[in-house]
Amino acid sequence: MSSWSLFGRIKDMSGHSKWSTIKHQKAIEDNKRGAVFTKIAKKIHIAVKKGGSGDINSNPFLRACVDEARAVNMPMENIKRAVDKGLGIGGVDNSEEILYEAYSREGVGILITAVTDNRNRTASELNLVLNKHEAKLGGPGSVSYMKTISPLPLIKLDELSKENVEALLEALSSLDDVVEVWSNIDK
Repeated sequence: MSSWSLFGRIKDMSGHSKWSTIKHQKAIEDNKRGAVFTKIAKKIHIAVKKGGSGDINSNPFLRACVDEARAVNMPMENIKRAVDKGLGIGGVDNSEEILYEAYSREGVGILITAVTDNRNRTASELNLVLNKHEAKLGGPGSVSYMKTISPLPLIKLDELSKENVEALLEALSSLDDVVEVWSNIDK
């Protein structure tokens, strides 16, 4: 089915070389991996600040983040760079962890953990996504109390509402500064 081009490369049915197709697919996969590495690096950075140490043996927060990084084959060089950034080696760092609380239009509580160096930019990006999905930011403690209740109050939704909430959660997760999104939706 494939034919040879003048330059000796095999072309696929659309007339493009297979290398061109592979190159584009690889670029997409690399971008996805990079986004995952960035989120984990931010978690490592905050774990170092929380634990006060860059040693994984004395900092349980850091140990959990490094295990997560190893699970997705993050290079050790990237892990070390994130630890150094958390320790303040190589420059001033003013990143901070912020917890945002929101409610979807279906009444689902959402906790959004973000690591940012610019609170206003992050809040603006979150508000944009929340407004697009008809959700609203809540006040401090409006959702976080649910994580302390046992058993946790889960919300059951019909299929359409569940799809809407999952689209909102996916949109929030895709933001650069957001490292974790939690909700009380019953899966």
